[in-house]
Amino acid sequence: MPENIDDRFVNVEMALDNLAREIDDLNEMVIKQGKMIDFLLEQNKYMRKLVEQDTVKPLSEETPPPHY
Repeated sequence: MPENIDDRFVNVEMALDNLAREIDDLNEMVIKQGKMIDFLLEQNKYMRKLVEQDTVKPLSEETPPPHY
C-alpha cells in the first residue's frame, strides 16, 4: 500500500536531519584532528630544533642510569 505524501515528506525530512547531524559530527572531528595536527607539527618543529642544537644527545652518547 503506497504511503501518503505527508508521510513521505516526513521520512525525507528525518533522513535529511540525520544527514545534517552526521555532517556536523564529521566536521567537528575534522576540526579537532586539524588542531591535533597543528600541535604535533609544532612539537616536531621544537624537537628538530633541539636536535639541531645538540640539546638531545644520540643514545650512544647518553650516560647510563646509575643502577647499571
